[in-house]
Amino acid sequence: MHSTNKYLMAAAVFCALAALGHLGCILFGGDWYRFFGAGEQMARMSEEGHWYPAAVTSVIVIVLALWSFYALSGAGVIRRLPLLRTALCIIACIFLFRGVSFVALMPMFPENSLTFWVLSSALCLTIGICFAVGTYQEWPKLSCKNARQD
Repeated sequence: MHSTNKYLMAAAVFCALAALGHLGCILFGGDWYRFFGAGEQMARMSEEGHWYPAAVTSVIVIVLALWSFYALSGAGVIRRLPLLRTALCIIACIFLFRGVSFVALMPMFPENSLTFWVLSSALCLTIGICFAVGTYQEWPKLSCKNARQD
């Protein structure tokens, strides 16, 4: 019997929760953007009905949901998705990079609060570690020749 990889399961849950939080920003508007530290400009644009905040946030929702599915696939909970090993490695690298590079990114988004940067970076680092460790643990099982049969 195959045991589910706890690190990839945690990564899937974190990504799904992050996607839901971003979806909440779209649905509930400016106060949610402010609460999550996205900056006053994004909050105001959302309150004014501008398309930009919803469009950007929708892309983030879709990407996070997709990454959650890849984590579930790597954990063996759902069927194998295409380019699974490659995707898991890229996702881990993106989260790890985002987690450690916030100081360099801060000047590009001056309206985001320091709280936003510290918390989101810590979360990204945590999720990246979950993806990396889980992928490492499942590596032999993730090759095409060792792919689990559904």
